[in-house]
Amino acid sequence: MLWTKHSGRDSVCVTRARGHAATVSSAAAFAATLASLGGAATQIYPSRPITMIVPFSVGGPGDTLTRIMAEHMRASLGQPIIIDNVGGAAGRIGTGRIARAAPDGYTLGYGSFSTHVVNGAAYALNYDVLKDFEPVSLIAHAPQMIVARQTMPANDLKELIGWLKANPDKASQGTTGVGATSHLAGILFQRQTSTRFQFVPYRGTAMPDLVAGNIDLMIDQSSNALPQVRTDTIKAYALAGKSRLAAAPDIPTVDEAGLPGFHISNWYAFWAPKTTPKDAIVKLNTATVEALADSTVRRRFADLGLEIFPRDQQSPDALAAFHRAEIERWWPIIKAAGIKVE
Repeated sequence: MLWTKHSGRDSVCVTRARGHAATVSSAAAFAATLASLGGAATQIYPSRPITMIVPFSVGGPGDTLTRIMAEHMRASLGQPIIIDNVGGAAGRIGTGRIARAAPDGYTLGYGSFSTHVVNGAAYALNYDVLKDFEPVSLIAHAPQMIVARQTMPANDLKELIGWLKANPDKASQGTTGVGATSHLAGILFQRQTSTRFQFVPYRGTAMPDLVAGNIDLMIDQSSNALPQVRTDTIKAYALAGKSRLAAAPDIPTVDEAGLPGFHISNWYAFWAPKTTPKDAIVKLNTATVEALADSTVRRRFADLGLEIFPRDQQSPDALAAFHRAEIERWWPIIKAAGIKVE
């Protein structure tokens, strides 16, 4: 404010000074508001497509599951999800890429019993399966299924075990890699049945070679085996679960078929890189939960032999607790079996 001795003219000067200050103040406030709005706009998530890394090849059960989920998560997120298949090394390559991705909410990772439990005990990893990921949600689970080529002479599980005993080291089991769930299942099967056969590791699914008769058997995810069982291109002997699948009620459990206690199931979940912002985790979880509640998703999962986890187990905290419990249960078993790959 200006101060002079002459009252009339001085008052005009004072008024003009005050008006100038108000104008400057209003301009500054307007600029601050624009900056604030601009900052808010840049914080809207997601503002671009999200990449979902699947650490297995195209066409496998993990790939199928994630594509179903991605299709229905788009509505909640308002952005497409791009599937990036990074196969090889029993899922270790792709899982490592998830762990090293920028924690900005734009990388979502598919994981399973194989990638986040078995691999942690069987391999020297360059990431930590517990510490390097943010849990998003459990999705579904499926017991393993004991299947064989269509020309296998055995008609039931007891006959299959008998045939393997009569032909030691002659049969071959396809796996998704040394230390993978299918490999672990094969080792446990050999120990429990006193049989011997060769393991043939694949970068992805071995199912095409089983259908072609190039390998003899698989202990595979029911979601992967069931479509081939339905088309009668392979034989199914038993489900490695405690109860029959609603989608395949004619396939007996291992307890019913003569191999009691041989229970091994694969489960599937979503993780993000460690330190991914909380608001992004919440949105990714919400999109996952809404997709799992969709009737089309539920029907397609049921057709694949997948059972969706209950709603109260679909939170990030529930996945974290479940993951820890699975490690506490299985790591001692895996290590006792001597499955360790350098």
